[in-house]
Amino acid sequence: MNHKIVSLPPGLYFVATPIGTARDITLRALDILASADVIGAEDTRSMRKLLDIHGVPLGDRPVVAYHDHSGTGARARLMADLAAGKSVAYASEAGMPMIADPGYDLSREAARAGHLVTAAPGASAALCALTLAGLPTDAFFFAGFLPNASGARRKRLQEVANIPGTLVFYESPKRVAASLADMAEVLGARDAALCRELTKKFEEVRRGPLAELASGLAEAPVKGEIVILVDRQRAATVTAADLEADLRAALRENSVKDAAAIVAEAHGEPRRKIYQQALQIAREDQG
Repeated sequence: MNHKIVSLPPGLYFVATPIGTARDITLRALDILASADVIGAEDTRSMRKLLDIHGVPLGDRPVVAYHDHSGTGARARLMADLAAGKSVAYASEAGMPMIADPGYDLSREAARAGHLVTAAPGASAALCALTLAGLPTDAFFFAGFLPNASGARRKRLQEVANIPGTLVFYESPKRVAASLADMAEVLGARDAALCRELTKKFEEVRRGPLAELASGLAEAPVKGEIVILVDRQRAATVTAADLEADLRAALRENSVKDAAAIVAEAHGEPRRKIYQQALQIAREDQG
């Protein structure tokens, strides 16, 4: 047995669980799961399976479902256990709790009530992907899941476009092609990586420019859990004045759409951004 029963002071223990391979769990995490008075889990079935794999006896200890849909009731139950002086372990379905998973409200409420709040760190898909992507790791921004609708997704991409660090997104296989296409249009010609099924049998990392990754999905679609990483915006050699001058010149002999396409391609700028600028110039000239 890898676990041991330890004496846990009363408090809330966030426990990282594997993102794929079941053995990617720390010995301390197993100790906490074996010793806590109460276990909270985003997915109780996954938790019971994990305990079974590692031979951790549950006994008569309760396993409380705490997820996006259990809400206030489950949180009140766990808070009552803390108030009663019990040790409560909480784990999301995979990876570190609260990284695109529920748990924030529970953590905040427990801390405000004066309870011990600590963590047994471990696997994280975002951090694992950062080590494999071949992109800078000196600064990064975790953006979680993008909105489903293309319009809202592009708006969110525009909001994070100028963050000076590698951008990290989680995505589903059903939306990944559309998301990469929007990234290529909004973020421009940036290097990126698509990481999927990390630590699992079919782990794969695809690297290349955003547009190349997007077009590659048409030939080889993907399944499984996906992390997309995008390089930061590199310092542009072209100034705003240069872009405006080039747009005005292009607009003399081309439509707004064609002028924007020409200038965007010439400078490696997002087409949508340049199109909006060209449209504004055309309106000003007409007015």
